[in-house]
Amino acid sequence: MNHRVLPYRVPRDDAFKAESWRLVTGDVEAPMSDALSGWDYQLDLHLRRTVSLDLDRVRSESGLPDDCSVLLVAVWTATGSNLRGPGCRVALTGGGWTTATLDVDLRGADLGGTLLLDTAVVLAERREGARPSSPRRAGSVLWSDRKTLRLQGDAPMFPMAVIDFALTSFPEAAAWHLQISGTLENAAMGSLLLLVNEKNAVTTAAFTNAGDPRPTDRIVLSAVYADTARVMMEHALAQDEFVDEAEFPDDSLGATFLALFDRIFPGRSIADVRLQRAHSPSLFASELQAAVKIFEGR
Repeated sequence: MNHRVLPYRVPRDDAFKAESWRLVTGDVEAPMSDALSGWDYQLDLHLRRTVSLDLDRVRSESGLPDDCSVLLVAVWTATGSNLRGPGCRVALTGGGWTTATLDVDLRGADLGGTLLLDTAVVLAERREGARPSSPRRAGSVLWSDRKTLRLQGDAPMFPMAVIDFALTSFPEAAAWHLQISGTLENAAMGSLLLLVNEKNAVTTAAFTNAGDPRPTDRIVLSAVYADTARVMMEHALAQDEFVDEAEFPDDSLGATFLALFDRIFPGRSIADVRLQRAHSPSLFASELQAAVKIFEGR
């Protein structure tokens, strides 16, 4: 955590004791690691953390009155979706050592990339007539820390929707379709959408079980991953502006394509791969299939 210099008094760090975040699945709790494998946009998250603090010290060392109320809050940010929101808030009253638990429920559809979890103790209400050296505005941060969770899994890392292909222009018997829209400068989260045909029971079951996939589900997810990687690369290589020296905004469609290209074709130039796809599309497809390790460890 970066040390911030605030324009008001704050308590020392030893007035707080924060336990690690835990991942809650049913009745089971497990320590949250740095990365969560097997995650996809269908998997919601329930996270829990316990924080203890000496309220008397928090108030006195901040120059606050003994009856001043403070809040323990959690705020989440997802870098993949560029979404941010409140996770939980607990009002803290009384004095002495107090323990509070934060329970944060997050929709998988709102997440992606790296999940940032900010925990903070803040002033609950604005204080009129407060001394300049003490916090006065509601929301003034008295203490905070940040933890990160990298989300990764077998399913493609972009939003998806389950629909009936019979009601669309897509082939009714197709299992899935990757929809790509916008330019390479557009945000990837708004440009990529994986559509799954609800009439295809095998595919829909695989995504439903993505958090704890069966052997059959792993095969289906691997096939979807390989196919979406192929579609993305073919789409990228068809764009004239997709070249080795190109620079795209962070989290843009172009940046996503460049990152995927570097993973699939490390050490090769875009011009070389584009030429191979034009003259030997079957070899291009086979090399991509080998690079994503289809059906291996999924």
